[in-house]
Amino acid sequence: MTRLIVALALLLPHVTAAAAAAPDGQWFDGAEVRVSDGVFRDAHGREVVLRGFNVSGTSKLAEHKGLPFASLEEARSSAVAMRKLTGANAVRFLVTWAWIEPQPRQIDHAYLDRVAEQVGAFTDQGIRVYVDFHQDLYSRYLFNPGSWYTGDGAPEWVVRAGGYPKEYCGICVHWGQNMKKNKAVLDATYDFWHNREVTTAAGPIRIRDEFVHAAGEALGHLKSAMSAEAFRLVLGANPLNEPYAGRYDDGQTSLAWERDLLWPFYQHFRQRMDDVGWADKAAFVEPLVFWNQNVGFFAEPGGFDLVPPLGDRFVFNSHFYDGKAQSGVLKPGKARDGEYSVDFSRIRDRAAAMGTTGIVSEFGHPVSGFTSDKNTSVLKGMYQALDSRVPGARWWSEAAASGPVLSGSQWHWDINYGRHKELMNNNPDKVLTDGDAMNDEHFSAVRLDGGPVLNVDGRVVDRMFPRAVAGKTIAFTYEDRAQDGKNVLSWNQIPASMPAVKALVGAGQFGVLVWRSNGVAAPTELHLPASFSSPTVVSDVPSTVAPEPGTPGVQRLLLSTQDTGLHFALVTNSAGPVEAARAELATWVRTVG
Repeated sequence: MTRLIVALALLLPHVTAAAAAAPDGQWFDGAEVRVSDGVFRDAHGREVVLRGFNVSGTSKLAEHKGLPFASLEEARSSAVAMRKLTGANAVRFLVTWAWIEPQPRQIDHAYLDRVAEQVGAFTDQGIRVYVDFHQDLYSRYLFNPGSWYTGDGAPEWVVRAGGYPKEYCGICVHWGQNMKKNKAVLDATYDFWHNREVTTAAGPIRIRDEFVHAAGEALGHLKSAMSAEAFRLVLGANPLNEPYAGRYDDGQTSLAWERDLLWPFYQHFRQRMDDVGWADKAAFVEPLVFWNQNVGFFAEPGGFDLVPPLGDRFVFNSHFYDGKAQSGVLKPGKARDGEYSVDFSRIRDRAAAMGTTGIVSEFGHPVSGFTSDKNTSVLKGMYQALDSRVPGARWWSEAAASGPVLSGSQWHWDINYGRHKELMNNNPDKVLTDGDAMNDEHFSAVRLDGGPVLNVDGRVVDRMFPRAVAGKTIAFTYEDRAQDGKNVLSWNQIPASMPAVKALVGAGQFGVLVWRSNGVAAPTELHLPASFSSPTVVSDVPSTVAPEPGTPGVQRLLLSTQDTGLHFALVTNSAGPVEAARAELATWVRTVG
């Protein structure tokens, strides 16, 4: 390993001292990541894939005063556990306006100091971070103490100044229906987008302008509170979670709303990022939340169809949940091979059309409740669709159509799962302890049981993925062999025309990467799940197993290329002879690239 690092370092004499001082001593770690040529790309010219979790839904609660963790120590132990249990390299870190600006024109810098500390717990592990300004149903302060539902986002003073009607959703079987039916939520959301001026103790304030100002203050504070090394691992900011209109003006369409109200808001937010020292960080902008809903009641046209191309300073940022599967009625069975290929390809296509890269910043499925039996198959299907456009049954014959690999952040990582003490809507008679403690949700991939343990099949979330590719990804797949009850889900079938590869892999887990290298000195990297302690590698290039940044015991495969050729690597946790398999793969890859 030392010889590889020295050789690579000699080829890049311009490496900065900060990069050379990466925690594990590898000069290619800790490089800044930006959007370039429609992908995330690091300073060494490699395509980067981001995989991880939202941290966390606890930020939406009052229990820990808008923070995902009760203490810095809890944040640190959780970041270590995330690395060990999943190999995550990125998180979406939630903050809320209510805690940033609890009184008009008064920023809570002590809160932001704690946010910076907890963000630092993740960057200390080499985990990249993008900050999400979160809201659900506009604000918890819209809801009365006895309500079935709650929200998060705007401060109490904004809600009080707005003078909204008593909230009521009627017969709503899911909290999201408030977005369409609750007049208080609709009115408040409409006022935000129309920048209504309200009277406050600090004088007249325009709501949307004040939010952008407060967000800028938060971003500026975080930059100043973090070390340069930590800030280098910050990717950017998500201006607002799950935007929607509230209600439309007469004659206005959802597409026109995106163009005329949502896009100018993002431009304003982008300028504010620039003004406070985040000019080199991306804005992770979401289209209308309903644009890719698979339940008819919610679905509306969107996806920035009428918005100009975003370009490299923005990321096309979408969510996806299988509402039909969560209903238990609209989709009674389990997810199958290729279940979400079309849905996630749509996200890829919209990102490409907008001249940027895409990320699925929320996806997941309940870990408890009457549809939780679908969890393993749904998560497997979603990760499969992140990895490739092509279902497993057709991957080997259609691998050329596979890429690019999508980045994603699963909802969510909450070590407080099942042990909350949240006063719902500040009601001392409604202390929530179960699940996520938010609108009866049960999504956390983790819980505490002595230490952090997974609520989901570890084979689904501790996955092989291309952390960085020195060139262009042509095709990638990973067969996790997730277990759904007594059934092992093996969706990627190696064809009979490749008997040596099929014999080598057997019943083991495996991943395949095909890429065209671009001559850069930094290596291509694949995250190795914990089950790959002694991987078998079949490739046409040299490979080395090395530690990943952060806590010991997490490994990656480094594949060294410095040419501009087409290359392949199959990695499995089965053992056996590789020469015949290498010959089969070399023949096959010529049909791909």
